[in-house]
Amino acid sequence: MNPNRPTDSLPAPGPDALAQSAALTEVIRERIAAAGGWLPFDQYMELALYAPALGYYSGGAMKFGRRAEDGSDFITAPELSPLFATTLARPIAQALQESGTRRVMEFGAGTGKLAAGLLTALADLGVEIDGYAIVDLSGELRERQRATIEAQAPAFAAKVEWLGALPDAFEGVVVGNEVLDAMPVRLVVRKLGAWHERGVVMQDEGFAFDDRAVTPDAQIELIDAAIDEANDDEPFTEYLTETHEAALAFTKTVCTMLKRGAAFFIDYGFPRREFYHAQRATGTLMCHYRHRAHADPFLYPGLQDLTAHVEFTGIAEAGVETGADLLGFTSQARFLMNAGITDVLSALDPADVKRFLPAANAVQKLLSEAEMGELFKVIAFSRGIEGTLDAFAAGDRSHAL
Repeated sequence: MNPNRPTDSLPAPGPDALAQSAALTEVIRERIAAAGGWLPFDQYMELALYAPALGYYSGGAMKFGRRAEDGSDFITAPELSPLFATTLARPIAQALQESGTRRVMEFGAGTGKLAAGLLTALADLGVEIDGYAIVDLSGELRERQRATIEAQAPAFAAKVEWLGALPDAFEGVVVGNEVLDAMPVRLVVRKLGAWHERGVVMQDEGFAFDDRAVTPDAQIELIDAAIDEANDDEPFTEYLTETHEAALAFTKTVCTMLKRGAAFFIDYGFPRREFYHAQRATGTLMCHYRHRAHADPFLYPGLQDLTAHVEFTGIAEAGVETGADLLGFTSQARFLMNAGITDVLSALDPADVKRFLPAANAVQKLLSEAEMGELFKVIAFSRGIEGTLDAFAAGDRSHAL
């Protein structure tokens, strides 16, 4: 790490965490040296997030929680309110019923709260499933998920299994909440019409960016045209953005695996024309540490989350290329309202102020344009489902992709 980097506003990690970060830093330095002194950013990001036992998601960091004081870095919708899972269960139940399937698979299950909530809510809806599979790379998170499910949904714990690899075929419903944004991205920058790839080099005790000129590949050529189209050919001295090969490949893999049923992905991002607007000329890469967002991906490697917004048009194209149907695309707010989140909230007794007010405040955050309601989107693919689902019946934005 660079000792001159300003970190005054961020809480300092403890000695064990610093030791883990130092160990990962050494692994990354060795990888950079082996690559000739320059490492593409997507490879740095993959190590920072997923290096065995040391990366952010593969190590033991707290990650999910409500506040910095509990050692966490960010909060997700399932952590914010159990009503998220209760509401999401409704379109999942409809997809299971209309496809005639009886299994659920979740990617990146976090603390297990979404799984526990879905298992309970599906049963309350009268939908019986044969199994609930969780795919997660982190052994530490697997144990947290197991403990959460056993505590919050003990009647269904026996139905849950953890997978170390994807099956060749799956029939049922796939769920991925904030999974696509955590996949490694390349950083590419257009400078006065010439394209460069942004990589990582060693600097003092840490790392720094270094740009190298590249011949545009198919992905960069697509981005080049998209930038001009989104901005009416406005010239840019410099335009920095990301490519999303890992997320596209993941989408294709999931949609190929899905033989019957549906796949839901919930994440923050934009359709292509919005994604490459001038407002995002400095890219969308973000870092999250102790509930504070900042722009330094080299701070405390392995101890902070690195994410990039999702370019949903590419995700839609990747899924459809496999032969899957695009089931729908809309904002999280519209999806949850269509699925009946206000009905779920109204089932609570307003006179029970201690329970109702926090629930109402959480729902407001899930729906508000100023919070998660507009930035977060829901995209879904299907096989063997006629038409669409109630959650996409109004306000579908597939035409904007």
